[in-house]
Amino acid sequence: MPVDTQQIMDEAGKLGDLAAEHPAIARYKDARKAVEQDPEANRLMAEFDRQIETLSRQQQSGLPVTDAQQQSVEALQSRLVSHLKIKALNMAQVEFVDLLRKITQTVQSRLNLQESAGTPAGGGGGPRLSGLRQ
Repeated sequence: MPVDTQQIMDEAGKLGDLAAEHPAIARYKDARKAVEQDPEANRLMAEFDRQIETLSRQQQSGLPVTDAQQQSVEALQSRLVSHLKIKALNMAQVEFVDLLRKITQTVQSRLNLQESAGTPAGGGGGPRLSGLRQ
């Protein structure tokens, strides 16, 4: 018996509710809140974002990144990753993303889709439309 989109969305909502109870989600939320409430962490992240944006615009304009600019970004990045609350957030985010990846892989494995011969796994092996010019 075929299912409709709404049934799938309802079940996805239930899966989301269940996943929300996983300890990895609680750790991620707690770590994110701790960083949001830390003025130094916020300042470091804002400064890093500003520097990256500046360098990106500079490169798009065809100007090279200087050694001094590169060193400045690297020094700031080093301070960021050594900040305890940011480090905890990064670790919690890795765990969070890993959980989502496992959920996605499990759902995909249930779809029973076979890959086309010669198409690498995850390589965009959608339907082939023969006779169409590209």
